[in-house]
Amino acid sequence: MAFSDENRKIFQDELSNLKEAGLFKEERIICAPQDSEIEVVFPVGTKEKRVINMCANNYLGLSSLPEVVEAARKGLDHRGYGMSSVRFICGTQDIHKQLEDKLSEFLGTEDTILFPSCMDANCGVFEAILTEDDVMIADRLVHASIIDGMRLCKAMQDSFKHSDMKHLEKKLQLHQDRRLKMIITDGNFSMDGDLAKLDRIVELAEKYNAMVFVDDSHATGFIGKTGRGTHEHCGVFGKIDIITTTLGKALGGASGGCVSGRGELVEMCRQKARPYLFSNTMPPVIVEGALAVLNLISKTTERRDKLENNTNFWRKGLTDAGFILKEGETPIVPVMLFNAKLSQDFAKDLYDLGIYAIGFFFPVVPKGQARIRTQISAAHELHHLEKALDAFINVGKKYDILHKTKQEVIDMYGQ
Repeated sequence: MAFSDENRKIFQDELSNLKEAGLFKEERIICAPQDSEIEVVFPVGTKEKRVINMCANNYLGLSSLPEVVEAARKGLDHRGYGMSSVRFICGTQDIHKQLEDKLSEFLGTEDTILFPSCMDANCGVFEAILTEDDVMIADRLVHASIIDGMRLCKAMQDSFKHSDMKHLEKKLQLHQDRRLKMIITDGNFSMDGDLAKLDRIVELAEKYNAMVFVDDSHATGFIGKTGRGTHEHCGVFGKIDIITTTLGKALGGASGGCVSGRGELVEMCRQKARPYLFSNTMPPVIVEGALAVLNLISKTTERRDKLENNTNFWRKGLTDAGFILKEGETPIVPVMLFNAKLSQDFAKDLYDLGIYAIGFFFPVVPKGQARIRTQISAAHELHHLEKALDAFINVGKKYDILHKTKQEVIDMYGQ
């Protein structure tokens, strides 16, 4: 047989090593709609447990909102279950164009093209726009999907130190002879929760005739005064050449993504982006749900404002308790533990206390940077956050990491 016992043992040994090192990822089974409280089975085979969810991308609390569910049901009833086609053949409905127009209006761009996911958008956009005569200069902490997309492109690849504008300028000077230069960054960095310096990046782009690409998946809907994103927050609304973002986080939490920006660049994606040309169109249920979400958040910032208040409470509570946090102002609040096994053990103890949060470690984050990444939602009420904070403090005391320096934690548990 092709998959011999010898081959099987290679993978069995590798999986065993992951378990022994405390690096094995176990999936939790959720038996309820996504919300601030969920029913979870963990480990598999045990009884369901109701816990407070502190790690979802459900920033605005819209994943199970009745109005969104009803809109999705309308899409199912009126437009069917799926499109059974790609866009340029027979996969474009009127509602797809409506959603693209609505996203362009919301993001302040010239045009938008939908993709099955933002991962697909990031994997398709660079190859469609750039050639071997061009250069991509990316922040070193960009999302994995951006890295994958860059690998598929023939343009030269380079990087700059995270949010280091002096280093970025040096790279722009180095590549002045290239036909096109593209600066690539996340808007809100998903693992650390800090925002790109888009105002400075745009200044450098204008100085050196470079384009700016921003993946704003962890910002669209709630960052900025009206939730338009990092470009609104940084005062460069309308000045970003390419924005990719997702419908799978704050904008309803289902799936789907887009490339939005300059009309010519979007049209290049429509003509050449492989995930767009060879993947089925987003289903009508998701399109109608996303339209309902955009209509809702365009009328009021109530949920965005509640999220900001919740975030401020959570950050202050953890800081006062003595945890080491990544600095920032966004709903992504990483509690730094530095040791992979500690992050796993910490998460399990939280679960025992009714709090659902996951330990992150290499290769999701760099070695020695293990953490519990907490994510706040507008669906959280004050009593949720107070209970979660009490649980974090109790577990923090158990491992004696409160009011300790980074080096003290590393000395106790290693990296």
